[in-house]
Amino acid sequence: MYSQQITETTDFIKQQVPDFKPDFGIILGTGLGALVNEIEIFQSINYADIPNFPVSTVEFHQGKLIFGKIGDKNVICMQGRFHFYEGYSMKEVTFPVRVMQQLGVKELIVSNASGGMNPAFKVGDLMIIQDHISLFMPENPLTGKHIPSFGDRFPDMCDPYDLTLIEKAESIAKSLNISVQKGTYVMASGPQLETRAEYKLLRILGADAVGMSTVPEIIVAHQMGIKCFGMSIITDMGIPETLQKASLEKIIAAAAKSEPLMTKIISTLIKEA
Repeated sequence: MYSQQITETTDFIKQQVPDFKPDFGIILGTGLGALVNEIEIFQSINYADIPNFPVSTVEFHQGKLIFGKIGDKNVICMQGRFHFYEGYSMKEVTFPVRVMQQLGVKELIVSNASGGMNPAFKVGDLMIIQDHISLFMPENPLTGKHIPSFGDRFPDMCDPYDLTLIEKAESIAKSLNISVQKGTYVMASGPQLETRAEYKLLRILGADAVGMSTVPEIIVAHQMGIKCFGMSIITDMGIPETLQKASLEKIIAAAAKSEPLMTKIISTLIKEA
């Protein structure tokens, strides 16, 4: 049934955007929708109009699948993603990634807003994701009956983020005189933010930033042979000793302030790939 839904959705999209062969898939995180302005848009489809597609319930996510070009590269861009805390299963959260792969996507770029836990970070920093911790996910998108066409039953995750794309992004940031951090991202289910004790635990385990997304999509994409690149904007700090109350308004504002820099890096990365 699940694979049939993916096929149905893929066929529908192919009918709506015939002869479109995407190079990149893009998933835009909270407050990070301006990259759409870099896309020469051919067509956009509301999630609600796509068969079997989830519909984002987060008020600041646009809920559109966008088809177009960045430079000479064809891209499919999710303007608004899905989260486990919205009540979706992990298979629903990652459904669009399965569809992207069926449409021909070979490389995936994922962005998010996250809380920083590394004392060397500050609000507004950009962090290239080198690795992630998935152990705290309440559900894994790969559980259940294995479908061989999706990839390995037990996919190796030693390098879920493509090293070549990371090196290229670092080089681009340097050429643009944009400072970037690198680190490990951990996913928590949310929607509540972490307690002081939880921030302390996650930092002890080696995480530099924490958020409520990204990891499920990367796991599924990596299983299906898609090269992945991820970037976080540090929108608040989770240092237990100096922890202050965070608000959605402050998080969105911090994301918006640093977004133009992230957009420059990602758009250049796609153009030069």
